[in-house]
Amino acid sequence: MPNNISKEQISEAFKTIQDHICQALETADGKAKFHEDLWEREAGGGGRTRIIKDGNVIAKGGVAFSAVHGPTPEKILKKLQLEKADFYATGVSIVIHPSSPMVPIIHMNIRYFEMSDGTYWFGGGIDLTPHYVDKADARYFHEQVKATCDQYNPAFYPKFKKWADDYFYLPHRNETRGVGGIFFDRLTASAENSFESIFEFVKAIGYLFPEVYGHFMQKNAPLHFGKNEQKWQALRRGRYVEFNLVWDAGTKFGLDTNGRTESILMSMPPVAEWAYMNIPEEGSKEAETLEWLKKDIDWINV
Repeated sequence: MPNNISKEQISEAFKTIQDHICQALETADGKAKFHEDLWEREAGGGGRTRIIKDGNVIAKGGVAFSAVHGPTPEKILKKLQLEKADFYATGVSIVIHPSSPMVPIIHMNIRYFEMSDGTYWFGGGIDLTPHYVDKADARYFHEQVKATCDQYNPAFYPKFKKWADDYFYLPHRNETRGVGGIFFDRLTASAENSFESIFEFVKAIGYLFPEVYGHFMQKNAPLHFGKNEQKWQALRRGRYVEFNLVWDAGTKFGLDTNGRTESILMSMPPVAEWAYMNIPEEGSKEAETLEWLKKDIDWINV
């Protein structure tokens, strides 16, 4: 590969990002602490999964680091149209479920994949799933994400924002998972961005995470809510489960590579509900939220 950065150095940088995020989340929550679970993968590699729960703001969350390697499973070779070779995959994955329905769910993932034949790429993304869509919150989130993207390539945000709209989508519900963000995969060096530049971009997304989510924790956690909002939160968490178990490529990749099930499914909320034919009352804030769960909304100028 045309770079001077090893896969081990990338893993170490990702571990540092995991440490930074966990410390920032503990400080912002003010109560809960992370529990670390070190694990090894029988076929090669391992990781450290950190879980936080029952905090002042965070009901349940996970910040997981992994670095796994070994022969690439046949189903992955076939699915990704790759030649037979060993693989090395490392990354950080995060999902936070808040106690308050006024605070959004958030997800972030940064990852690097390399094969012994020289094939490699970066992937990742960050997206926001509010239980109630607030246009100002969505605008702030997208402004921060765009500003980070623009530091490395002005083409990144529009391209990756569209990718996120299409990816974080529930076809069986005809709705997006939330207000989107960015998603990218199989990102390699080009004339516009060197390997080193892409690596810096991926790290920047990792460091952006605690900044934007810390903002929402501080701003939205004090907002009043009642039983109606909690009921709606449980239903929206159900949508989150549907996406992760039915459509999410990361979940499927982890299971297909004999990954650690507990770490893969750490993204599940503590409690979720499914109500038969739940149709919000016309004009309600719940009905308004459903109206905003569409693709291709320009959240910065909404």
